[in-house]
This record gives sequence, structure tokens and C-alpha cells, in this order.
Amino acid sequence: MNTPLSDAIAAKRDDLVALTQDLIRIPTLNPPGRDYLLICEYLDKRLSAHGFETQMIRAHGAPGDSDKYPRWNIIAHRAGAYGGECVHFNSHTDVVEVGAGWTFDPFGAEISDGKIYGRGTCDMKGGLAASIIAAETFIEIYPDFAGSIEISGTADEESGGYGGVAYLAEHGHFSPDSVQHVIIPEPLNKDRICLGHRGGWWAEIETKGEIAHGAMPFLGDCAVRHMGAVLQEFEDKLFPAMAARYTEMPVVPEGARNSTMNINSIHGGENEPEPGFTGLQAHCVPDSCRIVIDRRFLVEEPLDQVRDEVTNLLEGLRENRPNFEYALTERNAVLPSMTDKNAPVVRTVAKAIEDVMGVTPTYVASPGSYDQKHIDRIGKLKNCIAYGPGILDLAHKPDEYIGIDDMIDSAKVMGAALETLLLPPVT
Repeated sequence: MNTPLSDAIAAKRDDLVALTQDLIRIPTLNPPGRDYLLICEYLDKRLSAHGFETQMIRAHGAPGDSDKYPRWNIIAHRAGAYGGECVHFNSHTDVVEVGAGWTFDPFGAEISDGKIYGRGTCDMKGGLAASIIAAETFIEIYPDFAGSIEISGTADEESGGYGGVAYLAEHGHFSPDSVQHVIIPEPLNKDRICLGHRGGWWAEIETKGEIAHGAMPFLGDCAVRHMGAVLQEFEDKLFPAMAARYTEMPVVPEGARNSTMNINSIHGGENEPEPGFTGLQAHCVPDSCRIVIDRRFLVEEPLDQVRDEVTNLLEGLRENRPNFEYALTERNAVLPSMTDKNAPVVRTVAKAIEDVMGVTPTYVASPGSYDQKHIDRIGKLKNCIAYGPGILDLAHKPDEYIGIDDMIDSAKVMGAALETLLLPPVT
């Protein structure tokens, strides 16, 4: 369905492409947290020119914040002609490491076959650009709208969001008194509405041993072998138990409807040699081995159960394996979050998808957590969804891309949602 607003958004195709390319070319890599100030300054200049009042907010004291890598965020606010509700579009500005296997320049923002390629195109600078175009065009068409529109660019979502949305929520920026509707343009496909996400529990496990000469390992105690026993317990008991669990949450892809765990890293013994070192390592029995686990759990699983399941396996080894000692350190925990399917922002965006694309939206939940967790738990704001262009499976992959037509369609959906939420009903 064509409307003056959707036609005006389509006419801004070149502007949308250029904006997305500009954002991609700012390499906001996290870790360590590069160029956060630079991208906030870019957004400040862009949005201020379109009548938004902006705040630049550094997350002082947040995890990762330092003078070398400050955690900068921006919130842009545009008030309407009279009172009403606030619609907030929140996008994270950080991107993950590049990784190997690229055939395009990760920060070149090259266009090929109707797609823009680069790290962060779908996750989620394309969604940020689409929300900006939607808001700017809505304001041009309807300068006397009610309420207000906010656009935020926030730090550190890829590492938990504590230097971004969590910090802002702690300081009242997502209070239900000031913000009523939140749309997070994460890449969940343009015809799907994401209602929430699974929970996450991150922990470090260290097994301990005793150093000795590698030619006489019987005089020491190999921590790596102890860790091997931990991994075997996981293989024999924990992974089969998780695979047998299935959630009623509409999590995508299908494999994520089971509980899962990833072993993020493992290290035991001597440190890796520095680049260029050509010597041999010393001959030592490792007295420490560490792994980091990333456990994603379902709304049906209590967090205490998730913790206890791992702890009980480790305690079993302590009782039955000679000289087994371990330390378990929790790094972070996030509870599952789900917005009601009948919430106002859900119904509004669903109707907008039907009107713009002529399809019935699919309702999904994300396999991984995103910043809805902070808006929900800290901000106490339940009327929040993820909706944006892009294919979820491309996130964090080489040759990540965003379809230009998908961005246009999503921007039209966002614009149509603004029409419903911020304009008086047609009588």
C-alpha cells in the first residue's frame, strides 16, 4: 500500500544508502570499543540538522569504559506540536571483530547486487539508518505530530550493553514515564517481530594442578587432564540433557528452541608465545586450565537450575576424581525476556507490516540476548520489541550484508508505525 509517507521514504533511497555507508565506514569495533565518540558525533550532526535535540552521554564507570576507550552514547529527542507518547528507536553502534574469510572490504561499504557489504551492515547499522530515515521523513510529512520521537545510538551491546542501554536505563532514560514504545531495529527479517530472547549465563571454570617437569609428569598434576574430565562430563551428561529440553518461546532458528551451551575459549599451561618468537616452549606440566562457557537457557529453566547443573557436575568430579580441584566464577547472567503479543507496539508494527508488505508477520524470539533485557529489567518498560531489516544468520559472519530494498521496506514499516502511534485517528 502506497501512502505519501511511504512514497517519500522510497524517494530517499540514495540518502539511506549513503547514510548506511557512512556508518559502516566508522569501524566501531568492540572489543575494545573504537570510535564510539566519532559515530556519536556523526549522528549528532545528522540529527541536529533535522531538528532533534541531542545528548551525548558517556557511561562513566561502566565495564570497559576508560579514557582510551570511553563508552559514548547519544540520545536524540524531537518533540511534536503537542503532548502525547514517546516512540524510541534504539540501535547499538558497536560491531564485532572482522574475522577471516571476507571477499569484501569489511569497512568499505561496497554495493553489489542490491546489497551493502560490511561489518555491522545487518547487525545493526542498516537498521539504525532505516529508523533515521523513517523518523526524518515522518517529521517532514507531519510536522504537527503529537508526542515525541527519540533515536539513540548506544555502546557495547555486543558485550552485554552495560556501557550503553544498561547505563542509560539506570539513569532513567528508559523510564515508562518518559518513553512509552521502544523499537530496536535488530536484524530479525523485515516481516518478523521479535518479542524477546533466551536467557544467558556466562561463567569461567578453572581446574587446578601442580607444575612439574614435562619429562616427569607423575611428579606434578596436569590441570588440562582435569579439564578434559570436565569436558567429558559435559559431553556425557549436560549436552544430552540440554538437547532434550524444548521451549514454547518462538525462538529462531529451530535449533535454538533447545537449551544450548558454547565453550567460548580454553587455555591451559604456558602463555602463547609472542608473534615472531621462534623458540620452543619450556617443558612444564600445566598447573591451571580455564574455559569460558556461554550457556543459553529457556524461559522454562530457572537460573538457579542452570547454575546448579554445572556446579553439581563439578562437585561430582571433586568427590570421585583424585586431586580434582576447581574454581567457578560467574561472569554474567541475563534472564529471558518476552513482550506480550498483544502489547501496543507489537500490534502497531504488525499492522504496519501487513499494510506495507501485504503479509502477516511472524512472531519470533531471538536465540541470543540483546538490549531489550535492560529496557525490561532495569527500565521496567515492557512495551519493547526488536524489528528491523537484515537476516539474522548473517550477523557476525564474513561478507555480512544488508539488502537495500529490505531497508526501504523496514523504514516504511517504521514510518507507518509512527503514523499510528503519533497521529490522531482518522474519523
